[in-house]
Amino acid sequence: MAELTQNPGRSASLLKMLKTPWAVIVVALLGVAVLDPDNLRGVVEFAVKALAHTGQYILFAVLLLAYLKATGAEVMVARAFVGRETRMIFLAAMFGGLAPFCSCEVIPFIAGLLALGAPLSAVMAFWLSSPLIDPPTLLITAGALGWPFAIGKAVAAVALGLFGGFVIKGLMSRGAFAQPLRQYKPSGCCGSGPKEEEKPVWKFWTEPARRTVFKSEFASNAVFLFKWLAMAYVLEALLVFYVPADLIAQLVGGEGVVPIATAALVGMPAYLNSYVAPPLLAGLMEQGMSAGAAMAFMVAGAVSSIPAMAAVWSLVKPRVFAMYLGLGISGAIMAGILFQMI
Repeated sequence: MAELTQNPGRSASLLKMLKTPWAVIVVALLGVAVLDPDNLRGVVEFAVKALAHTGQYILFAVLLLAYLKATGAEVMVARAFVGRETRMIFLAAMFGGLAPFCSCEVIPFIAGLLALGAPLSAVMAFWLSSPLIDPPTLLITAGALGWPFAIGKAVAAVALGLFGGFVIKGLMSRGAFAQPLRQYKPSGCCGSGPKEEEKPVWKFWTEPARRTVFKSEFASNAVFLFKWLAMAYVLEALLVFYVPADLIAQLVGGEGVVPIATAALVGMPAYLNSYVAPPLLAGLMEQGMSAGAAMAFMVAGAVSSIPAMAAVWSLVKPRVFAMYLGLGISGAIMAGILFQMI
């Protein structure tokens, strides 16, 4: 302990390591080995089989994301914010579910749109739909929960974007949110705002710099997805083995609005990133969680993610931030109810 105190750099490095998904996996499996050794093999086999099943989706997702980054396809999103406001809302909601942005890149993109005069209604449509779904998340959700759930989430993402966009449009027509943007100073790590004049280079392999981007994105995303999904499936195994099914069923099982609203309210503060959530929800659904509650939990959790909320708070005034959260939670509940009915 004294050595760690005298060497703060080593201490910080150790603490950082303990916060990684690998540390969670090791601690979880060690806990099972010590407290319930008879079930250790079952937990490990469950996690490995689930990860192997999702492996094909991970590979395709990583290849697709690397391709989109290497080609510069994200510049196409800026074109959704040109023209009539109604058209912009529709395109923004659709592109929000396709844009391969990380949480950091969304900040300057949105700031640039607002600074250039893009209406808040279209920006809100993009902002609400973007955290919910992207090509890798769609594939991972399909692998863990099936294509009906994945397609339902994609539809919910676009619908939530449209809902938020038209609500903001209606309020702005009455004079609300005239000046939504805070003063914003972009940081160097996040890149720049949208550049509509740029064009994607679909044959990226003809340019050495783009080939380098492809390799770098493929490697980083492969490691990122593998470590988070490995942790997710270990936690799912623990849920299935040790959480009583009747407890889950009592909280978020059964029919009606109450389980769905409960799942949405729990999902907002208990955010799990879009790669971890599907496997854990699969475990909860096996234990009795209703499909509608699972959808509400996932939608609410994505909208309320720490990066997404930080992006909103850093750019817009408190009233817009409150509206963002209100639209997110109400949209999550509606998505859960509709998915349950279907």
